[in-house]
Amino acid sequence: MKAATPDRRNVLASMAALWAGTLWHTPGRAAAEGDARWPDASAVPGGVALLPLGPAANRPMAWSDDARLLVVGSPAGWTALVGIPLSAVPGPARIAVEGADGVRRVVSHQIAPKTYAQQRLKVAPRTVELSPDDLARHERERAHQQALMARFSDPLPTDLRMQAPVSGTRSSSFGLRRVFNGEARQPHSGMDIAAGTGTVVRSPLAGEVVDTGDYFFNGQTVWIDHGGGVFSMMCHLSRIDVRVGDRLAQGQSLAAVGATGRVTGPHLHWGVVLNRVSVDPALFIHA
Repeated sequence: MKAATPDRRNVLASMAALWAGTLWHTPGRAAAEGDARWPDASAVPGGVALLPLGPAANRPMAWSDDARLLVVGSPAGWTALVGIPLSAVPGPARIAVEGADGVRRVVSHQIAPKTYAQQRLKVAPRTVELSPDDLARHERERAHQQALMARFSDPLPTDLRMQAPVSGTRSSSFGLRRVFNGEARQPHSGMDIAAGTGTVVRSPLAGEVVDTGDYFFNGQTVWIDHGGGVFSMMCHLSRIDVRVGDRLAQGQSLAAVGATGRVTGPHLHWGVVLNRVSVDPALFIHA
């Protein structure tokens, strides 16, 4: 039998790879999991899954339930970034993907378990029990913020490498589960950074200011839309120096650290939202 020439061997190898499916998955994986522009992959509750979608001439669209997902990459390989809720149950999960031809398919993935730290505190009942008026205010504010998080704006971000909005010690970790007087509360959905009142807060990434306000729990707050369903939320501010509609560059000052809202001392609470889900901001910070 005639030996295969180098060109023929290359063709045969490519065909074998295609049959094995590696040409479908490898480009997307290489474009995202090994690309420092995107958050670190961490397919756990409160983390971010990076799901290869394969090559396509046009950017596909993808959804987790009814929340649109940010799809990054190039025609050589697209990847869906999936924010996983802290309340997610470990095990199988899936997203829906639609190509330019309108055909939908399902991409499955696994959510791994993660145990977050727990903190048990005994406090005066009045600090955790809300009056009917305060509860009604909180419900209104929560609905307003959920509407903000449902935005999916252009242009899409081309780089999600964020910088910490303020220098300081992380005083409370993302995912910390607090138990007040024996009653479990919602886990901590952001990163707390200890800093003195008046310390300048800077935008972790370029974006548009889409909301400012004084909230019951969060105090003076700024929301920044980074595009594609990615947001930053800065809370407990002593001063806000921006207005809705302002466009910020990465590192641009926007406010000052404070102790407004339901807090015991000055610090910045920084939340990151991806496809309507609060995820760990640490995954977006790259040295």
